[in-house]
Amino acid sequence: MLLFGTIVNVLTIIAGSLVGVFFHSKLPQRFTSIIFQAIGLFTLYIGITMTMKTGELLILIFSIIIGSVLGEWAQLDKYIERFGNWVKRKIKSKNDTFSEGMITAFLLFCMGSMTILGAFDEGTSGNSDLLVAKSVMDGFSSLALASALGIGVLFSIFPLLLFQGGLTLLAWWLGNLMPTEVINELTATGGLMLVGLGISIMEIKKIKVLNMLPSLLIAVVLAYIFL
Repeated sequence: MLLFGTIVNVLTIIAGSLVGVFFHSKLPQRFTSIIFQAIGLFTLYIGITMTMKTGELLILIFSIIIGSVLGEWAQLDKYIERFGNWVKRKIKSKNDTFSEGMITAFLLFCMGSMTILGAFDEGTSGNSDLLVAKSVMDGFSSLALASALGIGVLFSIFPLLLFQGGLTLLAWWLGNLMPTEVINELTATGGLMLVGLGISIMEIKKIKVLNMLPSLLIAVVLAYIFL
């Protein structure tokens, strides 16, 4: 079944988020802070591991620079934050970290190599095993995130559906046309973005990771040209 892995992923995030929201109102601030630090460290580790997959450092550098400039010019972060605030108003949530929770969860759930590789595996061969394994991890991650940031984490399922589901459909349409080298550069660029997200989560420095999203497309284009 096409998109089976993404559907399972959505269900585990919903379940994890609901459990996390239950604990959110009961956790003292000191526990929330340590959860943030733990998630930040985990995100840094995953990001650095993914970044090592690059086969050409210049592609990674130019992808992140060109993509970031394009994203900043388009002000992607403002559009997505407006969407988060619109959803918050619609459901009449009083959670101050609603948009932050939705955006942070979306980036964490969608920038990993398992998202890219799993979506392409399901789209080209119909095998959902990688996305199902990712779903279990995302379920626990959403629990931790929602316990710190609240109900906004649950609503990350909508951009996840568009991104991960879109990748699966794209892979189904393209078949096996994307070489491993291109997927590696795409993964490495996503990993570098996760490093930025980890730094932001730990409040070391606020980095506009959302504005770096075009870097993923630039990485694919550059990889096709130079590899």
